Amino acid sequence: MTTYDGIILGAGHNSLIVQAYLGRAGLRTVCLEQGESAGGGLATVAFPPGTRFLHNTHSFYHRGLTTLPWYRDLDLRSLGAVYLQPDLNVAMLCRDGRSLQWWSRFERTVESFARFSERDAETLRRWREAFLPIVRHVLIPESQHPPLPAAERQAALQQTAAGRLLLETSRLSPLEFVNREFEHPAVRAALLFFNGLREVDLRLAGFGHHIPALLASDAMAQMCVGGSRQLAQALLRAVERSGGSVRTNTRPARILVEHGRAVGVVTDRGESFRATRFVASGLNPQQTFLELIDHRFLPAEWVGRARNFRYNRLAPLFALNLNLQEPPRYRTETAGELDEALMVILGLERSEQFQEIVEHHQRGAIPPPVMWGSCPTRFDSSQAPEGRHTAFMWEKLPYHLQGDAARWDRQGEAHGEQLLATWKRYAPNLEGAVIGHLVRTPLDVERTLPNMRFGDLLVGSFENGQVGYDRPFPGAGHYRGHLDGLYLCGSSSHPGGNITGLPGYNCAQVLLGDLGIEADWLPEPLADHYARLG
Repeated sequence: MTTYDGIILGAGHNSLIVQAYLGRAGLRTVCLEQGESAGGGLATVAFPPGTRFLHNTHSFYHRGLTTLPWYRDLDLRSLGAVYLQPDLNVAMLCRDGRSLQWWSRFERTVESFARFSERDAETLRRWREAFLPIVRHVLIPESQHPPLPAAERQAALQQTAAGRLLLETSRLSPLEFVNREFEHPAVRAALLFFNGLREVDLRLAGFGHHIPALLASDAMAQMCVGGSRQLAQALLRAVERSGGSVRTNTRPARILVEHGRAVGVVTDRGESFRATRFVASGLNPQQTFLELIDHRFLPAEWVGRARNFRYNRLAPLFALNLNLQEPPRYRTETAGELDEALMVILGLERSEQFQEIVEHHQRGAIPPPVMWGSCPTRFDSSQAPEGRHTAFMWEKLPYHLQGDAARWDRQGEAHGEQLLATWKRYAPNLEGAVIGHLVRTPLDVERTLPNMRFGDLLVGSFENGQVGYDRPFPGAGHYRGHLDGLYLCGSSSHPGGNITGLPGYNCAQVLLGDLGIEADWLPEPLADHYARLG
């Protein structure tokens, strides 16, 4: 048996962030990862193998990552995680050749929206101004701290005008907010799509503030030079620099419990690891509480809540990755208009399409294509051989295709061909430019990233009350896992999935506090922050 101060389960980016911070605090840690490599969704692979055509098979868009505190604290730029943020960040191409554009410079975004609707452009500006203090002084701090109980949070927000506006707007659903405030079908569709990337059900009350928060946010989509794996490699270097180690191809089988405390881990090969101070799980609640812990060590209500943890119906992604002789060239009103757009959205024209997509997912059917993607090599030539390019498109498609996820093994390639045919209608030059392709289905996501059950890239829905202090479920929303010494640091905890690193960052705050360890990077407690605002 090997003894460490702490053991981390799963080597996704949140786990590596926890490990790096705890190592900097002087603790000796090991991370156990069942897969062949660390980083989780931060994967960049060569296809065909052995070539220089690189594809980011799961994670590509990292929103505002260089503004996040752990990126700065761990000095990840110097460790190889260098980011680009193209000025034309997102463009939605309509069938008539016009495009709705989202720029790093807000005034250019307003100009683009005004070409569709002057009224909507002014509404855009008005809500951005109203929500700037809310984003900066409430929503960003909330995401970067362990959450407060709902009643305590509401009482604190009621003390300020900004807090009261946030609470009022939150009572709406994103769909209600957009339909109330904006008029043009394309503008409505675009705003709902940008919100939909966060995987919130657009009909769900309590999330209406996501739209104006998006308008007021300066965090834009960014891409990592050399591919997303460079962020994983930088995090590994940060872990190693702090004295930690990562064991891949090591599958946890059981969390050891003694006298109501998590004290170690046994692998499926019988290897034992002892933890004198903590075990932190970056896995989902079913893996952590149902598969790795003997149920006799947990209250029945915890077992039930873990079993009832819900995943996003709309989150699963289908991906088509292309090797190309030249980049896509889109048919627009202005030649070359979208050449410098990081993200391009195709097939979306009106907000009613979202309900149609929901209905198709409920039936396990493939909806009419709404896709988004990029040509990374427009901005980073290192991701393909000289003079060649790579590009991808994503769709949200049902995990249970016609009621059976196994159908994806038989139908994935055929759907990839259909998706390519649609893509060619927007970018006709693809007809003779494709050298090769790779598809990745929702079932493939679950196979390679088992914590993303049902292909859910967020590792848990925000419905069913699974938000804030009650994420993943009531009792576990403060990153502690009932047993002494057991902590939760994955995307199933606040504030949720995507590459934010904040579940790991927040868990590290709780861990250091419980262990009585001071650190110069720790932020001001959230309750004190609210008190200052009041």
